[in-house]
Amino acid sequence: MCAELANRGVRDVLIVCCDGLTGFPEAIGATWPEATVQTCVVHLIRAAMRFVNYADRKTVAAALKPIYQAPSVDAAAEALEEFAASELGVKYPSTVKAFRDAWEKFIPFLAFPPALRRVIYTTNAIESLNFQLRKVTKNRGHFPNDQAAIKLLWLAICDIEDKRARDRQRERGAPASERKASGRLVEGQVTTNWKQALEQLALAYPERIEPYL
Repeated sequence: MCAELANRGVRDVLIVCCDGLTGFPEAIGATWPEATVQTCVVHLIRAAMRFVNYADRKTVAAALKPIYQAPSVDAAAEALEEFAASELGVKYPSTVKAFRDAWEKFIPFLAFPPALRRVIYTTNAIESLNFQLRKVTKNRGHFPNDQAAIKLLWLAICDIEDKRARDRQRERGAPASERKASGRLVEGQVTTNWKQALEQLALAYPERIEPYL
């Protein structure tokens, strides 16, 4: 897949957020050697919570926040050690191990400011869209040609966008903390700060972005 994207003209990739699929980071590195590979924080937390007792899940989840919300790599490492030494860390060593095993792929996004972190820390947005697209194709059996499949996917995307727009309209005027509707498929919602994030990305990678401007 990476080779196909490169053959179609993707000459460089700045940051790739992966969900832990075995071999994917290595494939990305072989295709785009300068790419930063970031493991999906949501997937990492899910893996860290896999063997946590249901009654302790909220407490453990709250205790993990200082790690992935840390202002720096050093602060995150210190928070992880504090959790490991705590009662919860001793009770659930698998949670500590999950973070330590993924550490090198977990920490890249900590080098960026908060606005950019929100864009690159998880694959959930694209997974949500892919899930909805699979729902409209899995029961179709087969398509007479590629164009038929493309038309169905396009109509599904339009329908998804219309539903999201209606959800956003219902929440218009509500405090940001209470708005749960998904953002636009292309640009992201206002609170995602895409424009600000892209500006910060350009500052972080000036020598990589300049050739394409």
